[in-house]
Amino acid sequence: MKINMNNAVGPQVRSAKPKTPKLLPILGGVSLVGGLQAATQFFAYTFQYHASLGANLGHVYAPWSILNWSAKWYSQYPDEIMRAGSIGMVTATVGLLGVAVAKVVTSNSSKANEYLHGSARWAEKKDIQAAGLLPRERNVLEIVTGKDAPTATGVYVGGWQDKDGNFFYLRHSGPEHVLTYAPTRSGKGVGLVVPTLLSWGASSVITDLKGELWALTAGWRQKHAKNKVLRFEPASSSGGVWWNPLDEIRVGTEAEVGDVQNLATLIVDPDGKGLDSHWQKTAFALLVGVILHALYKARNEGGTATLPSVDAMLADPNRDIGELWMEMTTYGHVDGQNHHAIGSAARDMMDRPEEEAGSVLSTAKSYLALYRDPVVARNVSRSDFRIKDLMHSDDPVSLYIVTQPNDKARLRPLVRVMVNMIVRLLADKMDFENGRPVAHYKHRLLMMLDEFPSLGKLEIMQESLAFVAGYGIKCYLICQDINQLRSRETGYGH
Repeated sequence: MKINMNNAVGPQVRSAKPKTPKLLPILGGVSLVGGLQAATQFFAYTFQYHASLGANLGHVYAPWSILNWSAKWYSQYPDEIMRAGSIGMVTATVGLLGVAVAKVVTSNSSKANEYLHGSARWAEKKDIQAAGLLPRERNVLEIVTGKDAPTATGVYVGGWQDKDGNFFYLRHSGPEHVLTYAPTRSGKGVGLVVPTLLSWGASSVITDLKGELWALTAGWRQKHAKNKVLRFEPASSSGGVWWNPLDEIRVGTEAEVGDVQNLATLIVDPDGKGLDSHWQKTAFALLVGVILHALYKARNEGGTATLPSVDAMLADPNRDIGELWMEMTTYGHVDGQNHHAIGSAARDMMDRPEEEAGSVLSTAKSYLALYRDPVVARNVSRSDFRIKDLMHSDDPVSLYIVTQPNDKARLRPLVRVMVNMIVRLLADKMDFENGRPVAHYKHRLLMMLDEFPSLGKLEIMQESLAFVAGYGIKCYLICQDINQLRSRETGYGH
C-alpha cells in the first residue's frame, strides 16, 4: 500500500485510506447478472427449450429473458416462474456473499504496514522545492525560450546536498517568520545571519551583540543594497546615530495616552515579567503623567522632551517634588486647559500618604536610572531617524542595534522599547481597496533578532507574530535553545 505525502515540511499529511478496489463492484454486478441467467436457464430447461421461448444460442438465452417471460406467462405458470426466481436469487446471493467476503479480506489484509513505526523520511529535492526552499526547475516554455532557471531568494535557513554531492543553499522568501535555534559556536552567524544580511536588499533591523554584524555586513548593505545604514549603540560615544523614544509619541492625537502607556509599561517592566507589584503599578501611573507633562511642556515652550529630562523632573535637587505635582495640576497643556491624564496622575501623588508617595516616587526614579549615564543620555537626546523611515523612506534602511556584552543587561530596557515601538508603529494601520489589503509601505522589513530571548518576554512579539507579515514585516528569531523561549522566568512559557 503506497501512501502519498502531500506536504513538504511539518507533520506528514497522508492521503485518505485506499478506496475499494474497482474489481469488487464489477463482481457484484456479475453476481446479479448471474442470478438472472440462472433463473432464465432453469425456466428454459423446465420447458425443454420450447421454440416459443424465443431466440437462443445453443440453448443459452439472454439473462433478462426471465423478466419478459414472467410478464407474459406468470398467470399460466406461476410455480415454474417462482422456482426459477428462487434459483436466480440463491445464485445472486452466493455471488454477493463472495464479494463481501473478498472486501473484508482485502480491507484486513495481514500484509505488514510499512508505516507501523512512523512515516518520517529524509526530504527529497521535490519536497524541498514544494516547501519553497529551493527554486523550481525550468518549465518547458522557459527551456524553449531560453530563459534562465529561477534563482533562489530570501533569507538563508540551511543547506542541502543531493546524491551527486551537489550543495544547495536553502532560502525562504515567503512572508512567514523563521525561528532558528542551535547551540553557541554552531555557525548560526556565519552560516545563516551573515549570508542573509549580504543578500537581503530591503530594510532590516538587526540586534547586534558586540557589533560584529555591523562590521561584516554594513558596508555591503550600503554600497550594493543601496541601504541607508544606521548604528544605534546607546552606550557608545563614537559615531552612532541618536534616537529619542519620546519623539515617537504622537502628541496631540488620540493615540498619545496609549503610546505613553506602552512606553511606561516597558520602562517599569524591564524583563517582561508583568506588572505584579503595587509599586510597579503606581510607578507606571506616575510615569504616564510625568512623561505626558514633559512632552506638552516641551511642545508649548519650544524644548525637547527626553527620558533623561523626565528623570530630571523627578529628581531635581533644587525643587521640592510637591511643586512638580502642583505644576502638573495647573499647567495649561491643551489650549490653556489642564490635561486630564496629567492632572490625575499628579493628584494621585498628592493624595497619597507621605511614605507611600515617597516609595512610589523612588520606584519610578529607579527605572529611569539608566538615563543618568551621560553617554546614554546623549544618545537619546534627539532623533537622527524615525521609526517610520524603516519602511517608508525613499531608500531602504538598515538599523543595527548594537550592545556590548557587558552592557547588555542594563541596556535591555531601552532595546525593548525600540523593538516594541518598531512593531507597534509599523503595524498599526492597514489600507484596503475593493475589500483587499493594500501594502502602504515602500520596503519590506526583516527583523533579524539575534539572541532573541535576551530581550526578555515581549508581549508585542507574542501577539503580533500572527499578523505583522501582512504589514510587510518578516521576523527571523535566533536563539541557542528552544528552552530559552519556553522558560517561564525569562521566556514565553510552554
